[in-house]
Amino acid sequence: MSTGTPLGDFLRARREALKPHDVGLPEHGRRRVPGLRREEVALLAGVSSDYYVRLEQGRESSPSPQVLDAVAQALRLNPEATDHLNRLCLDPSQRPHDRNGAGVSQQLLQLLDGWEQSPAFVLGPALDVMAGNSLATALHSGFTRFDNLARMVFIDPAGRAFYQEWERAAHSCVAELRAAYGHDPDSARIAEVVAQLTRDSTEFAVLWRMHEVKSKSQEGKHLRHPEVGDLHIRFAAFTVNGAAHQQLVVYQAEPASPTAAAFEELATLATQRAGR
Repeated sequence: MSTGTPLGDFLRARREALKPHDVGLPEHGRRRVPGLRREEVALLAGVSSDYYVRLEQGRESSPSPQVLDAVAQALRLNPEATDHLNRLCLDPSQRPHDRNGAGVSQQLLQLLDGWEQSPAFVLGPALDVMAGNSLATALHSGFTRFDNLARMVFIDPAGRAFYQEWERAAHSCVAELRAAYGHDPDSARIAEVVAQLTRDSTEFAVLWRMHEVKSKSQEGKHLRHPEVGDLHIRFAAFTVNGAAHQQLVVYQAEPASPTAAAFEELATLATQRAGR
């Protein structure tokens, strides 16, 4: 994952992503390092340079909320990135996580199966597909496996054809993994997924080092299925109560749209194949 600390790695990446003009500072001459200097962040945050250096080097692991707020403002972090910064400073005993890997509840499985016109699936914190209804399986039938969204985006040969806005999907995928990592930096499964993707995808490795943070939200997607063609969908992600960091993802089509017709065709194909 990294040779530094989660907090130090995050601060360094966000500092290096900023230019002096982004924060209203003058830029004189050639710089030996990318982005802002440590002393510039310290100045903007109102802390000593030595203190900020200790933060980045992992020698100061319990900064006050006031200091974190000041650093977040200095680095121009949005609310989600600021929350991530605060989570990285939590003691392990304060982190909500599920080491036993709770499965998908029977009630949720029944709910998935009841959505016959909408692909729906459940994701774990490392973007593992924990369960999905028949339409979700049919939608992703072009992939070698419907198992982990990050692997499917970056490694599976079908990823670039399926996700028509591949770069957007790639950035979103990495940012979601980074957000999950902030909740549980000691997660063995997240570490395993990140290690595999870093080894097998240069593009993932570059994006992972950027430390961008974003959870799933409601937005649209442009997909292309090998059998039913282009799909323009809306989707929503919901936190599953009682299950640590599980997400329920539901894809929807506009009523009476070509995508709705394509979903019906996919459902028919899935039924036919199940009956063979």
